[in-house]
Amino acid sequence: MAHALEIGQNGEVAFASLREPAWHGLGTVFDSEVSTAQMLDLAHLSGWNVHLEDIILPARSHRNWFAVTRSNPFDGEADVLGVVGARYKVLQNEDLFAFGDALLDGGRWETAGSIKNGTVVFGSLALQHETVLDPNGVSDKIDNYLLVHTSHDGSVAVQASVTPVRVVCQNTLNIALSKVKQSYKIRHTETVTGRVQAAREALGLAKQYLDEFDILAQSLIETTITDQQFFDLIRAVYPKPEKDASKVAGTKWENKVDTINSIYTGPTNYMIAGTAWGAVNALTERLDWYRSGRNGSNDSIMAAASGFDPATNAEKNKIMAAAKELLMA
Repeated sequence: MAHALEIGQNGEVAFASLREPAWHGLGTVFDSEVSTAQMLDLAHLSGWNVHLEDIILPARSHRNWFAVTRSNPFDGEADVLGVVGARYKVLQNEDLFAFGDALLDGGRWETAGSIKNGTVVFGSLALQHETVLDPNGVSDKIDNYLLVHTSHDGSVAVQASVTPVRVVCQNTLNIALSKVKQSYKIRHTETVTGRVQAAREALGLAKQYLDEFDILAQSLIETTITDQQFFDLIRAVYPKPEKDASKVAGTKWENKVDTINSIYTGPTNYMIAGTAWGAVNALTERLDWYRSGRNGSNDSIMAAASGFDPATNAEKNKIMAAAKELLMA
């Protein structure tokens, strides 16, 4: 399955992870806490020297266009990452990570990397808040992270988000609870300078978000369900095609159901199968790691699993809403 991580010609990968290797098995795994500068080095994110260069157009234009250019972290050659307008403000990777570091007033870096040929970079720091679910011998742990990410092609704003992650299968739930903001965005036409306090205040709502997530997760794992209820949840989220639908549509639906069932009773989920929490995890895990990318491309898989993809997050919210309606009524 594609991971979209940036890889140099010599096989080096722009990704680093503390202690735990990622599902793709790529990048640098290190054993002890590192500084922000060291994290950037380990993930091949330092010294990119992102800057704008004039574009000479073949004809007159009412706008000025610039190429976002960097020094490739593996061979030092110049790369064009995107084309932007005059209002675009460059943000170095060092500035993005300093922003995340300042939000927590220091913290433990967990992961960092570059995806989509260097156009998107990200890093995550561990939060102190941890959710532990252990009713009746069923144990599941959710660590929580501050995720900072941005793009160098104008496609993504500078963003800081709070994300709960299921450690066992690296399944980013990133479920947006109603009326709770969990992210802070800065457009590339603005600057991050002086925005730390405003971001902290916005992400101060994260505590309420995580507290509500704890309550919801506890309720889900304490709710036992039958196999029929699990199947009803699948059909509520993914309705079975009508009888007059094409054979291909029916086969795709059956394959999707088989995959979800396999995950539900598989090695990463079997301990919580039979609970509403296990049901939700089975459906969201399929979204993250067991599907093909949109339009025949797998580039979106890494973004979806990391909580970057709005369409995937919306589908996860739909799963959660159906679970609460059908399994917790």
